[in-house]
Amino acid sequence: MTIKVITFDLDNTLWDVEPALLRAEDAQRVWLLEHRPGTIEQYDHQALWEFKKSVWKRFPHFVHNVSAMRHQMLLELQMAAGYEEEKAHEGAKRAFAEFLAERHRVELYEEALGVLETLAKQYSLGALTNGNADIYKTDAGEYFDFAFLAEEFGASKPAPDMFHAAMATANVAADEIIHVGDNPEHDIQGAREVGMFTVWMNSQGEQWPGGGRADQEIDNLLDLPDAIAAIASRQ
Repeated sequence: MTIKVITFDLDNTLWDVEPALLRAEDAQRVWLLEHRPGTIEQYDHQALWEFKKSVWKRFPHFVHNVSAMRHQMLLELQMAAGYEEEKAHEGAKRAFAEFLAERHRVELYEEALGVLETLAKQYSLGALTNGNADIYKTDAGEYFDFAFLAEEFGASKPAPDMFHAAMATANVAADEIIHVGDNPEHDIQGAREVGMFTVWMNSQGEQWPGGGRADQEIDNLLDLPDAIAAIASRQ
């Protein structure tokens, strides 16, 4: 067997997601303040977080669909403020669009595009994310052959669904794929359990939490080609 496919988690693997999320939350708030006054003025950060948690508790089936969860939260915020359901649905859709537009204005790690361009010449590349980022709406999209979101399957990593979909789409066996991700449980454990090789992107210098380690560990994407070569040389 030889390595034929490299799959990537997205948030905090190809970019730092926090700045984009902060901008997205701000854009959503600005829209609500302008177009749905009275909806969120009374909520500080902690109160809004508690409201979100209450939605999660009542809609546990949305746990693998962050887009649906956010839409439901936006809908309920407006209805709680006295807006009629139809207007609240419209507002949720438009506020979420504002959020999503900023959410996709990610700044890839400085070295990401060069590394992806190099890898795409030799391997098929795929994206597997528990979030709602669309790789094709970023500057990295041109290098990817396929992409899957957890909400498409109703199952988030470490569930095997997206990993199996990657194998089926690329028409390869598990030991012909290397999965690269930042989360020890979602990415490394999940990929290992279906038989894939793994690279832990540990840009924050975290300690390994325990359990089976990744085949390789890197703290910068520039080291990824060498990590892939090291795994391939063992086959």
